[in-house]
Amino acid sequence: MFMKYCLAAITAAALAGCASNSGIIPIGKDTYMVSRQAATGFSGSGTLKAEAFQEAAAYCAGQSKSLQVVNTQEAQPPFVLGNYPKAEVQFMCLTDGDTELGRPKLKRAPNVSVEVK
Repeated sequence: MFMKYCLAAITAAALAGCASNSGIIPIGKDTYMVSRQAATGFSGSGTLKAEAFQEAAAYCAGQSKSLQVVNTQEAQPPFVLGNYPKAEVQFMCLTDGDTELGRPKLKRAPNVSVEVK
């Protein structure tokens, strides 16, 4: 019985260690990306997205700038075989009065791709 509990604890710790956070990654002038990925397919992407937004906002606040979201992406189900819930936020840190600072104009990613041969 003790071995079952130890095995369960080790498995849980290993799975928790597989969750990933990219940290803040620069992707252009004043433009950054942050992502979060769950360790399993059993958690939703809403919390991951919220955590990414919080990290982005804190990063911009640390620079005395305002957060401007550029784009968001989430992994799509089914969450199996390594396709675990993931949320990515692309954002800019802008000074007050910057002409690009305003309401985010997020657009849904197209769900159709066209291949030209």
